[in-house]
Amino acid sequence: MSYYAFEGLVPVVHPTAWVHPTAVIIGDVIVGEGVYIGPLASLRGDYGRLIIERGANIQDSCIMHGYCDTDTIVRENGHIGHGAILHGCVIGRDALVGMNSVIMDGAIIGEESIVAAMSFVKAGFSGAPRQMLVGTPARYLRDVTDEELRWKQLNTQEYQDLAQRCRKGLRETAPLNEPEAHRPRLQGTTAVKPKHQ
Repeated sequence: MSYYAFEGLVPVVHPTAWVHPTAVIIGDVIVGEGVYIGPLASLRGDYGRLIIERGANIQDSCIMHGYCDTDTIVRENGHIGHGAILHGCVIGRDALVGMNSVIMDGAIIGEESIVAAMSFVKAGFSGAPRQMLVGTPARYLRDVTDEELRWKQLNTQEYQDLAQRCRKGLRETAPLNEPEAHRPRLQGTTAVKPKHQ
């Protein structure tokens, strides 16, 4: 793992969390219980504090950073999609930030909200619970449906399970030259895609 102390501050990672070996964790970062941190994620606690609470996930190539004297927080069961950027913001409990979205300084995403993929949330935005936010700049479209929230929660559970699966079953290896006969498929997916996607 690529962990770095910065000016005396050492990252804190709960023993049940899983951090991919290619992720970089610097300085004032606190990773909670059962958290999943994906490949190539960059969590730079070299100015403000970064807090990832219990059961949250930070997926591949995400970036977290913030200014001095600010906290960038992903609350419990937060779900941060591939390539998202969080800078000096707060992501509410059980909220989802879609792939390649950007959430700027001082923004607050309400609990159980969904930020659509490739959205840009402006600095200082203050959201309410269960909002569907879309676009650049992001705007309120409608409330998150029960079906969408359930889908989000199932996907978050998949990442919570994946953290433990990786702790047990991910090992560096050499590749095969060709697929083996009757190559098995991975099991365990319970998440379902919403009908409108």
